[in-house]
Amino acid sequence: MRFAVLGPLEAIAGDRPVGVPERKVRGLLAGLLAHNGRVVPSVRLIESLWGPEPPGNPLAALRAKVSQLRRALDEAEPGARLLVVTRAPGYLIDADTDARRFQATLDRLPSTGGPGLASTGGPGERAAVLAEALAWWRGPAFADFADSPLVHRTAVRLEEQRLAAVEDYADVRLALGQDASLVGELTELTAQHPLRERFHALLMRALYRSGRQADALEVYRALRDRKRDELGLDTAPELAALHQAILEQRPALRRPAPAPPPAPARLPEPLTELVGREKALADLLGLADSARLITLTGSGGVGKSRLALEAARHLSGRFPDGVHLVELSAATESEVPEAVAAALGVRDDGQLALGARRALLILDNCEHVVEPVAKLADLLLRGGPDLRVLATSREPLGVAGEVVREVAPLDPAAAARLFTARALPGTPLPPQDAEAVEVICRRLDGIPLALELAAARVRSMGIRALADRLDDRFRLLSAGRRAGPAHQRTLKAAIDWSWDLLSEPERVVLRRLAVQAGGCTLEAAERVCAVPMPLPGGPPGDVELAAEAQAAGLGPDHLDPAGVADLLARLVDRSLVVRSDGRYRLLESVSAYGMERLRESGEHDLVLRWYATYYTQLAECAEAYRSGPARHRWVSRLDVEGANLRAAREAADLLGDTRLSTRLTGSLGWYWTQTGRPTPHHDAPAPATL
Repeated sequence: MRFAVLGPLEAIAGDRPVGVPERKVRGLLAGLLAHNGRVVPSVRLIESLWGPEPPGNPLAALRAKVSQLRRALDEAEPGARLLVVTRAPGYLIDADTDARRFQATLDRLPSTGGPGLASTGGPGERAAVLAEALAWWRGPAFADFADSPLVHRTAVRLEEQRLAAVEDYADVRLALGQDASLVGELTELTAQHPLRERFHALLMRALYRSGRQADALEVYRALRDRKRDELGLDTAPELAALHQAILEQRPALRRPAPAPPPAPARLPEPLTELVGREKALADLLGLADSARLITLTGSGGVGKSRLALEAARHLSGRFPDGVHLVELSAATESEVPEAVAAALGVRDDGQLALGARRALLILDNCEHVVEPVAKLADLLLRGGPDLRVLATSREPLGVAGEVVREVAPLDPAAAARLFTARALPGTPLPPQDAEAVEVICRRLDGIPLALELAAARVRSMGIRALADRLDDRFRLLSAGRRAGPAHQRTLKAAIDWSWDLLSEPERVVLRRLAVQAGGCTLEAAERVCAVPMPLPGGPPGDVELAAEAQAAGLGPDHLDPAGVADLLARLVDRSLVVRSDGRYRLLESVSAYGMERLRESGEHDLVLRWYATYYTQLAECAEAYRSGPARHRWVSRLDVEGANLRAAREAADLLGDTRLSTRLTGSLGWYWTQTGRPTPHHDAPAPATL
């Protein structure tokens, strides 16, 4: 629950406004928020709400209003009633407000002693922070209660802080050379605040730098006469000194010379043709004018960097101040600002010199430094209105205004074109190898990196032999590239890079998900990726599984089944799990990698038993509904789970659990008979993942 007071009063739960009924209840809320966590005595609250005519029992009436407020907050967000605290001699609310966020943003300015920008406090950074702070304002503070005795002083103080921030913002924009665009804004501000000298001084400077010396002098004359006639006061010495400097046309008043832009970095020339990305490239080129931040996401080796560089080459003519590439794969979090500053151009004092520069910044391989990259991208975009950023990452940056485009694996036709072009350059594919190429492209998931590594093996072993050996893909594709980032030289290194960025719970879910042969539902993931917890009246076998897990040192607190959904969502964001049509699946190479990790963890047989047991219980549940109106729904469910049912049978056989295998086979007899589906044989090949 948060509250907005920099404008009309609002309470917000999540993204939804909270309806607070009755003006007195809203006035109570405003009065408590205006005191920013300090206790407001009941006597003052009563005076503010009822004035000189309080009700017969004022304390009881106040308690009723407090109760109404608590009820309204709690209905919007359970537990929010606790925000309204009773503490002698009255009440308080200590909560998140936009006024606090405004102040916290201002505290990041070096001039206020904040640590946030102390080492890089140039005009560009200061302008970005001030713009961020002013964005919290929606109108006058406590707009609908500004005259309330409990609110008035706070509203006046906040308005003064806002005006000071507006003055500072105009000042740094002048330092960035934006004087012409400021003249109109400052003219309006001086009209709204006819005696506020700093607005007049800023307007005088903006006019003078725009070549309007006479207008600048007239602004001073009008203010001087107004203060003398209305207040009997002279203008401040600083303003008089500025007037004299304009009269003398002193060089110090001239617009600061912009920092020379760095020579645009030359983009690396492509060594091969980009294959299968025509639609994605056209989409990027169409977005470039409207979207200021575009992030390309996707699994490792899918071709995000290659697509970004191709787009940058096409877009270079639209950016007169250059296209700048920042390769971040080897950067640590602390090195991100230095790497970006070096690409964009840094003044001697360390400030990023953007101003009105129209440039395109490519931030490549951001996934391991997402937090600092996101903060810096946000800062740069706020301080440079004509800057565009194109980032590549295995997960989104999470910055306001970001447009995310997932780079998908190549479709089968494009994958075959790429593989053939790399394996047999300038030579048509022999017809007898077409089927083997199709197998290679399918089993390598259409991932360009994997296809190019496989193509490099064709010279030594041929296409069909390569297709036959893909069960051992990580060893087969270990002779990697000699150039490029280390994590893009072999297939295993590409997946290692993503694995190393995961938390331990995310690793647990990913490796256990690898046993799912045909993708799975959320329920299946929860039952197989977390320790099975027996439920009262639950399916048979749960108690034994839980006891077996406990004996292996995996207690109830090891991984909460309720937390699997959030972990899956994070794995989807990190491009390691694919979600489509309500199911979760792994690309085959990720699945093979996860199975290796599962074996290394010592959990392989245990998780395989959970897997086989879950699908046996699913089949037994379906058997219970083999007749009646639910039959068709369960037949459809078993159809979808065909690969998992076969793999579960093989898993039970692999574990030597004939009882579980018999249960599964027996419960599916009606399904095979009624639907005409073929009955699997015990000698059917086991899935490679097991």
